[in-house]
Amino acid sequence: MECIRIFCPATIANISCGFDVLGLALDGVGDEMIIRKTETPGIRITKISGQQLPLETDQNVAGVAAKALLKDYRYSGGIEIEIEKKIKPGSGIGSSAASAAGAVGGLNLLLGEPFSKHQLIPFAMQGEKLASGVAHADNVAPALLGGFTLVRSYDPLDVIKLNTPGQLHASIIHPQIEVKTADSRKILKTQISLKDGIRQWGNVGGLVAGLYTEDYDLISRSLEDYIVEPIRSMLIPGYDKLKAAAKEAGALGVGISGSGPSVFALSKGSDRAREVAKAFQEAYTTIAVPFEIHVSKINPEGIKILEQW
Repeated sequence: MECIRIFCPATIANISCGFDVLGLALDGVGDEMIIRKTETPGIRITKISGQQLPLETDQNVAGVAAKALLKDYRYSGGIEIEIEKKIKPGSGIGSSAASAAGAVGGLNLLLGEPFSKHQLIPFAMQGEKLASGVAHADNVAPALLGGFTLVRSYDPLDVIKLNTPGQLHASIIHPQIEVKTADSRKILKTQISLKDGIRQWGNVGGLVAGLYTEDYDLISRSLEDYIVEPIRSMLIPGYDKLKAAAKEAGALGVGISGSGPSVFALSKGSDRAREVAKAFQEAYTTIAVPFEIHVSKINPEGIKILEQW
């Protein structure tokens, strides 16, 4: 292979109870990238369409992530990257993660897979560090591995791919406002009560157990956030209205996707997910904020090859 075109999935991070440790990959919602070998050494981002983002390698999350990979790999040639951004920055569905994970995932494929998917995560995290100031893995891990992922530990890094129940679907509404990850982290508390911690840990364990046993009622009971949602929901116009409408439409649970402003709901079955998406839409028509809506199954494989030559 001299050139490859890939799909880089959008992701939902935190998944209510799992701040900075849980994430999932979406299917059909994401960016596309073309990565090619060149004779001129170094990494060049030659084209970005869809969004206004820097082409300079050290100022772009894809460039920083790819540079981190090549630092560990002996390759004397060069790399060119083209990015078609379909995920808006600040949307809360992993825009920076799609670029960072796509760059290292595609580059790894182009070089003959010298690294495992798990080994790619630290490289992609460097892109996230550029975007938010924190090298978190809850978006890049599912983008690379697919399905649901759990970051058990950051030091040392230990990421686990979890089971994905086959009927689980996501509905996402993206209010067309921007919430920067770095800004949304600044408003969070640095300390929590023991009571809230115990409830949150119980929900994380319950959600993981529900995913493996494919117990949708247990999944539903576990999709509660006592720590981050009460604070970040204040940044999202009409959040309580959206949550109530989705629950009434039969969603298993509702939460803030990443740092927001996107709001997600998980449902059992595609029909239910579409009904929840309709409820999102109806609830938001009275709020003077434009929005986009996505309905997606969970993507079990992460980054996908679209073309290679």
